[in-house]
Amino acid sequence: MRKYYSGLLLAIGFLTQAQEKPVIQKEDVVRIETELASDAMQGREIFTPGINIASTFIENEFKTIGLDFYADLKDYKQQFEAKGKSANNVIGILPGKSKPSEYVVFSAHYDHLGMIDYGSDKVYNGANDDASGVTAVIALAKYFKALNNNERTIIFVTFTGEEVGGYGSAFFSQNINPDNVVAMFNIEMIGTESKWNKNSAYITGFEKSDFGTILQKNLQGSNFNFYQDPYPQEQLFYRSDNARLAAVGVPAHTISTSKMDSEPNYHKASDEVSTLDLDNMTEIIKAIAISSQSIINGTDTPTRIPKLR
Repeated sequence: MRKYYSGLLLAIGFLTQAQEKPVIQKEDVVRIETELASDAMQGREIFTPGINIASTFIENEFKTIGLDFYADLKDYKQQFEAKGKSANNVIGILPGKSKPSEYVVFSAHYDHLGMIDYGSDKVYNGANDDASGVTAVIALAKYFKALNNNERTIIFVTFTGEEVGGYGSAFFSQNINPDNVVAMFNIEMIGTESKWNKNSAYITGFEKSDFGTILQKNLQGSNFNFYQDPYPQEQLFYRSDNARLAAVGVPAHTISTSKMDSEPNYHKASDEVSTLDLDNMTEIIKAIAISSQSIINGTDTPTRIPKLR
C-alpha cells in the first residue's frame, strides 16, 4: 500500500510538472542584460570588435535555446554590407505548426555608441538602449521554444546599425515578403519605469492599426497596461527599427517605457545596468509574452498599416 501511494504521488508530480507553463525568469533577464551591457562589449558600436563580441553572445544564446536558422542561412548571422563594410543581424526562428508562412517578428537592436577616449567612464554600455530590448528578445525566444505551441512562425531578430541609420532593419525588411509578416513587436528601451510607473509600457503608432488593442485585450484581468505613445511630438514610431516594415504595411510597432522628456542616461556613458529596474523589466517581458499569444496562435491578425510608399 505504501509503495503504491508513493508511486501515485510521484506520477502526479511528474504530470503536474509536465503541465506547468514555462516562466520568464528574472535570473535569465539579469544574466543576459548584465552580459550585453558589460564593458567587455565595448559599447557594441557597428564595425568594431565590440559588436562582433555581442553578435557571438546572441548567436550562442539562440543556439542554446535551439532556434532554427532563418530562410536559407547556414547560421544565425544575416550578413550584408553597409558603408562598404561587413555587418550582420542575428536571426533565429521557431517554425509555425499550422501557419508556417505567416510570421510574427520580435526584434531589438544590439548596436550602441561604442567608446570615447576621454574621461573615467569610456564605455557607452547602452544597458537600456537597447540591451534591454535584446534581453527581451532572447528571453521570449526561450519562453516560446519551451511553450512549443506557436501556430505561426516566430522570427527573433536583433538588428545592427540602428544608431547610425537603421542599416540592419533596412536589409532585413528588403529581404522578406512583407505580406507574410503578420505583426512586428519591436522592443526598445524597457529598462526604466514608464511615466505611469511600474507594470506599464507604451506602443508607438498605436492609432495606425489595432495591434495595441489586441495586446490590451489579452492583458485584461492582469495588473499590466499598454498605453498609447505619450510623446507624439518625438515621432518615435519613425525612429526605431519597426519603421521599415511599417512603411510597407506591416503592423510593426515599438514597445517602450522610455520617458523621452526625462531619461537622464539616454545616449550617455551612464546608461548602465545599475540604473535599470530589472524586476519591472522582467514583468514587461512577461506582459509582452502574454499579450502576443493570440497573434502567435493565429486567433488574432492585426489590421495593416497604410503603406507610406
